[in-house]
Amino acid sequence: MPSLLQVSGLHKVFNGQPSVDGISFNMEQGRCVALLGPNGAGKTTTLRMLAGLLNPSRGRILFEGKLIGKDYRKQIGYLPQSPSFYNWMTGEEYLLFASRLSGMGRKEAAGRAEAMLERMGLKDAAKRRIGGYSGGMKQRLGLAQALVHAPRLLLLDEPVSALDPIGRREIMELLREIGRETSVIFSTHVLHDAEEVCDDIIMMNHGVIAEQGSLSSLRAKYNRPVITLRVEQRKEALLWLETLNTRSYIHESRMEGDGSVFLKVEDMEAARSAILREAADRGIPLMRFEAGSLSLEDVFMEAVGV
Repeated sequence: MPSLLQVSGLHKVFNGQPSVDGISFNMEQGRCVALLGPNGAGKTTTLRMLAGLLNPSRGRILFEGKLIGKDYRKQIGYLPQSPSFYNWMTGEEYLLFASRLSGMGRKEAAGRAEAMLERMGLKDAAKRRIGGYSGGMKQRLGLAQALVHAPRLLLLDEPVSALDPIGRREIMELLREIGRETSVIFSTHVLHDAEEVCDDIIMMNHGVIAEQGSLSSLRAKYNRPVITLRVEQRKEALLWLETLNTRSYIHESRMEGDGSVFLKVEDMEAARSAILREAADRGIPLMRFEAGSLSLEDVFMEAVGV
């Protein structure tokens, strides 16, 4: 499938300091891509360049093989991390305004605005002033304005970072639905969000791409069998946990915040049998024993070298 977006050697420098330092990636049409990284990784700067709001210091951005220009903006929808609204407007007035700005005629704008308000669950609040909207409602209105002109590429900067759990769930459900219809790039520092809805991942740190690829390919590349253990808070049991990293079948161990131990093992079958046998022989009271593979968070920690 041909690339929808091609980014080559993209740089952005502020006051002599690189915010984005030579990133390159391709995006296929119809994919949902998560731009993943900690705060300060360069995600917002990258999205603002992709949206045409910042000029790169160096590098180029191609949309369907052509350098982006004025016509490109008609093909994209953009939702910043902290969208601003005219709070004296109603939701309906704001969407009509956004529709007309995109070049629609009055009749088409009214139809699209009505359809998007209904889709975003804002139909009953259409006549209310935006100043009275909750945070989740404002974020859904922001999504509506980014989608009202049916863009081919949707750019979202931390779309759920400021929401409560209910609002977060609502927006993630909408993103899953939207991702079936159009191409999406969204930035986040929450790994679970990326894992939930994306096809591909670009991991950024300090302005560079640390790793990229499909979710399945990254899991395969970094796949490690892991075991998580927690024991009763007894001295002999805790001392036993501390000695586990000396075993030949354990590649790495890490103490977690909840008192459990995270183990990367070389051979799951051998490690599972040995640990359970040793715990039984020593009378170690196990509270938790969980065998699995690396999560996306673990993959990220390995990729960025944290």
